[in-house]
Amino acid sequence: MGRGRRDKVNLTEEQRENLEQISRNGYAPAKKILHARILLMCDEGEQAKRKWTDEEIAEALEVHRNTVGRIRQRFLQKGEKPALERKLRKTPPTPAKVDGAAAAQIIALCCSEPPSGRAEWTIRLLTSELKQRQIITEISSPTVWRTPKKNQLRPWKTQRYCIPEQDLARFVAQMEVVLDLYGTQPSEEEPLIAMDEASKQLLGEVYPPIPMQPGQDKKEDYHYSREGVQALFMFFDPHRGWRRVSNRDSRTRIDWAEEIRQLLDVDYPKARKVKLVCDNLNTHNIASLYEAFPAPVAHRLARRLEIYYTPRNGSWLNVAETQLSVLSGQCLDRRISSKEELKREIETWQKESNQTASTVIWTFTASNARVKLKHLYPVFEEEESGESIAPN
Repeated sequence: MGRGRRDKVNLTEEQRENLEQISRNGYAPAKKILHARILLMCDEGEQAKRKWTDEEIAEALEVHRNTVGRIRQRFLQKGEKPALERKLRKTPPTPAKVDGAAAAQIIALCCSEPPSGRAEWTIRLLTSELKQRQIITEISSPTVWRTPKKNQLRPWKTQRYCIPEQDLARFVAQMEVVLDLYGTQPSEEEPLIAMDEASKQLLGEVYPPIPMQPGQDKKEDYHYSREGVQALFMFFDPHRGWRRVSNRDSRTRIDWAEEIRQLLDVDYPKARKVKLVCDNLNTHNIASLYEAFPAPVAHRLARRLEIYYTPRNGSWLNVAETQLSVLSGQCLDRRISSKEELKREIETWQKESNQTASTVIWTFTASNARVKLKHLYPVFEEEESGESIAPN
């Protein structure tokens, strides 16, 4: 008989059934399952199919031979339950280096601005700062990391999104006007047009790219030449599914005014009035028409133009922005070296998009906003009492 098998384990039928049930239980603690398997393999009773040595058990379960001997002896001396449970430590646990006060200081430090010359807090920088400020004199970086991890602090990550302006009343007022516009079916005499602007950097190839081949991706050298920047103007009719995109050398008042004249005199010459949704840029103003054209022309255009501004940091209300995103993903996400090439590519995309006439079905209304964006309203209606209540 192998070494370490001095005392025999003879399990009863009830004990064996209990241990087999524990060994198959995926919800039991891992140590308890391991101890149950050791006892089952140590069994030399009538129900045992094979007699294992301690060395064979240790090798099969990937534990030390002494561990097998200790579990067997504990079972023989104290019984089944003590053998299965984890042995309690006799010495008290080492006190944690980071107590509540230290953890609070780590959190406050992590949420503060990083030191000058650093873009963000790192775990190594936090550890160094804790020692320098004598908050904790001896501590390792992994120990420091446990506190930000436990409190879901990620100093290396910054989430970017549109923060509503401080003047909430102004924000919701402009938002509801735009939402009402999208929810109303426009007429041919008064079409609804959304416009937005973007820019495209022109980049040329220094070395010709290598075309794609079977088993080989296209290769493009990271060197490139800068060929200037073009301003993009997007005009989109969400109900008709029509869009027009143009590129210009600049995006001044004059450029915007000329685009508006194209919209009114060429794109919609029969419209009595065009309702234009755009952001509150300083060039998007009736004054730009008077700066670009003689007063009679500017006045004629201004009488046919009705501008609705989206609120600051409320660009999601401008459906033309979604079209710019589609244009960028489908057409402009590559190197284009000249404005002539850019114009050709944009016109091709515009023609194909207008043939499909993809419209926008806007379902978010002012009523939805009063529920989902209730926190933006300075004063809201209390549903039960019907009284207007101002939030604290």
